[in-house]
Amino acid sequence: MKKVLIVCGNGLGSSFIVEMNVKKIVADLGKEAEVGHTDLTSAKSEQADLIIAAKDIADQLAGHSAKVVGLTNLLDNAKIKEIIAENI
Repeated sequence: MKKVLIVCGNGLGSSFIVEMNVKKIVADLGKEAEVGHTDLTSAKSEQADLIIAAKDIADQLAGHSAKVVGLTNLLDNAKIKEIIAENI
């Protein structure tokens, strides 16, 4: 099962909200994935297949082994759905 990690600066508010949205989108698409959220520092050492973060955070994860996608709007569920459909 693929792992999707939602990353924000502190790993609290915005990443948790996006995690809930991603879980719903994954289910709506009929796909399966492990979805979690974390802060930037922890994300650098976590394993994942896909990382979704705000663009400024994503830029700091450029060397990560996962595919890293930076969003200008973390609440853009249409864009998130597109990313999930292409990568999970």
